[in-house]
Amino acid sequence: MYRLSFKTTLPALGLGIMAIAASTSLSIKPAEAGSQCGGASWYKLSGKTASGERNNPSALTAAHRSLPFGTRVKVQNLRNGKFVVVRINDRGPFIRGRVIDVSRAAAQQLGMVSSGTAKVRLEVEGKALRGACG
Repeated sequence: MYRLSFKTTLPALGLGIMAIAASTSLSIKPAEAGSQCGGASWYKLSGKTASGERNNPSALTAAHRSLPFGTRVKVQNLRNGKFVVVRINDRGPFIRGRVIDVSRAAAQQLGMVSSGTAKVRLEVEGKALRGACG
């Protein structure tokens, strides 16, 4: 019968936990800074956002699927080069290919009110975003 001692199993267990943590942290938390490209749309909703605030179409706010509420994001319209910094206060968009929904005020600054959508680049300092663009 094979018998393990406390001295041999504890270091092996520690190495195993570190290996698991390293592999999962890489898949959950990519590199340190980044950008994300995709579609943007603007929305005109009334009522409360997912963060509990009242929706204000005049504020520079946006919805993102995973960024924490309060995160400031630079959104750049790739067609005309215009950009705006918005604060995340809602969840969405839930349409494939879209990475952010912006308020009407942000859409005006981006020059996308009439078209309704635009190809954009998102940049967040100190955060990596999926769907990185060159």
